[in-house]
Amino acid sequence: MKKIKYFVMAFAAVCLTMGLASCEKEKEVEKIVEVPVETEVEVVVEVPQDNNWSRYQKAVTDHVKANKKNKKVILLVAFGCTWEQGFNAFDTTIDAYKNAFAGYDVFLSYSSAICINRAAAGENGVSRNYYAPPFWLNAFAAEGVQYEEIVVQSLQVIPGEEYTRVINYIKDFANNANGDLDDAYLAGVTLKLGVPLLQDAEEDVKSVAKELDALYGDKAANAVVAFMGHGNPDEYDTYKANVRYTELETELQKYSKNYFVGTVDMMDNFKTNVYARMVAAGITSGKVYCTPLMSIDGDHGHNDMAGDDDDNWQEGVGFTPNEEGEVEDTSWKMYFHHLGYECDNSTMIEYGLLELPKIRQIWINHTQDAINGAPLEYYHSKNPEE
Repeated sequence: MKKIKYFVMAFAAVCLTMGLASCEKEKEVEKIVEVPVETEVEVVVEVPQDNNWSRYQKAVTDHVKANKKNKKVILLVAFGCTWEQGFNAFDTTIDAYKNAFAGYDVFLSYSSAICINRAAAGENGVSRNYYAPPFWLNAFAAEGVQYEEIVVQSLQVIPGEEYTRVINYIKDFANNANGDLDDAYLAGVTLKLGVPLLQDAEEDVKSVAKELDALYGDKAANAVVAFMGHGNPDEYDTYKANVRYTELETELQKYSKNYFVGTVDMMDNFKTNVYARMVAAGITSGKVYCTPLMSIDGDHGHNDMAGDDDDNWQEGVGFTPNEEGEVEDTSWKMYFHHLGYECDNSTMIEYGLLELPKIRQIWINHTQDAINGAPLEYYHSKNPEE
């Protein structure tokens, strides 16, 4: 059992006047109760150690202890996935990181509780444990582990809502938010943070556009290549990160006017908006290739992009957009197909960005930049200014 002490302080003398009325007593009785100034009361609460949280933490810590080979560690943080293709992409990424950073142990974490639970439960036939970032960080600081340097690398595409969560994990860890870590260790450990793929509006956007054109330029010469990113709803568009999709489309169109970048969740950049931009550019027919602009090709790629769902379509009526202008219950494939474009299973390019070696290398470059840079001043975030 773990004992936690609480101290309750009364900061002023308080006189309580209690009026006690009774149907049997017509006379009002007054009682004065005095509370001394700054009274300190110690309350001891015993917390059982054999609970779900402690068992979960022990599992992560034991795993790290069993696999610790170096004094430095890299934690890759992804939102998560439950598809075997995504698992394989993450495995390949871990291997690539181990090859690139020989002096570091490498682990991977999910930030999505839903994805963690579904992956552990064996959804889609494969059971995997992708623990949440705070448990990994606590394990890195555990007695018998205590890495000298911890590098957290965001596997997000844009510096938006999910990346902000990554930053907050690090801040909570560095500030010992739960008060259960060794303060002396935290004062000496070196923390580094690797930024998302499209962190920088200039260098990163240009680098990604160049590599994507090298991959898909032959298709864009004669057909539309539409990238489907995730995006954040307006209320979650942290630091206005959605602008990276617009910037990437602008940069890609320097190579070919047939490149378009839309999203699942970004206002005014749904597939309906991509279609409107295509029509405005005079592209009203022809072939449309679709590929996910996401770290892995998971549920969004297989369903929202390449799925067979077209429940919104009514013959003779067409589509009915929602109040935000998006056509729900219809995949990108079926949407463009019903609009008369050549868009079917043969034009779905189902590869996540981590499956593309030269795009993955940009994330690796961000990690190297973090390692080469100064230790993270965790009181300030590493978000873009624009």
